[in-house]
Amino acid sequence: METADILKKVRQIEIKTRGLSSNIFAGQYHTAFKGRGMAFSEVREYQFGDDIRDIDWNVTARFNKPYVKVFEEERELTVMLLVDVSGSLEFGTSKQFKKDMVTEIAATLAFSAIQNNDKIGVIFFSDRIEKFIPPKKGKKHILYIIRELIDFKAESRRTNIRMGIEYLTNVMKRRCTAFILSDFIDQESFQNALTIANRKHDVVAIQVYDKRVAELPSIGLMKVVDAETGHEQWIDTSSKAVRRTHHEWWVNKQTALNETFTKSNVDSVSVRTDQDFVKALLSLFAKRN
Repeated sequence: METADILKKVRQIEIKTRGLSSNIFAGQYHTAFKGRGMAFSEVREYQFGDDIRDIDWNVTARFNKPYVKVFEEERELTVMLLVDVSGSLEFGTSKQFKKDMVTEIAATLAFSAIQNNDKIGVIFFSDRIEKFIPPKKGKKHILYIIRELIDFKAESRRTNIRMGIEYLTNVMKRRCTAFILSDFIDQESFQNALTIANRKHDVVAIQVYDKRVAELPSIGLMKVVDAETGHEQWIDTSSKAVRRTHHEWWVNKQTALNETFTKSNVDSVSVRTDQDFVKALLSLFAKRN
């Protein structure tokens, strides 16, 4: 993509997602994702019933009477986006590719974070860590992230979600809120890594999928290509048995994926590429309030 085209696309996404984050998500985002703990605010004189562990001994010694530290909830968050950039995201049969929807959701979350005065960073992953953008604040930083989301070229086309999650656990020393944006098409289990990550951080899973992955159309012979391995094969979609077998595979896969999220105690939502992701995000936020 040419630089002019990228900048135009960045502007389009900024206008759309910034409006969503300010008009729709402002309050919901704020209440759905809490601060990481209590921060020191001020000192005041000791009152009956105060916890003696909060006594500030330096101030107490200076004024010759007991003073305690006062704490308040620390609202500022660090938000990390774990973005799947494997080959399977370059697929779409309706309005847009999965990759395009992931970009829009990620940009919306980024603007929501920045409006809440939170830091935002990104981990791009395939079956390796493709790029790490450390969390920072500011519009310039957000636009850099959106540009990378639009034009990022992964070195690998394969997927390893477990490795992306483990990298998050290792690289982020302080607690953060982490959104995993992926189609979650992976042969390897990542439940253990997800459970460990969610103990340290607040992890949320957002699945983006295409309706044709869930339900094959009856259009006769169709060549399907695995975007990650390049493997090709012909299937007869006019066969009811073929369509039924494929649908059963999808249902079983989704059941297993939801079990993984439940066992890991991770909130999740699924969004289809031909549907409105705004409703999905609002339902996710509502679930957390």
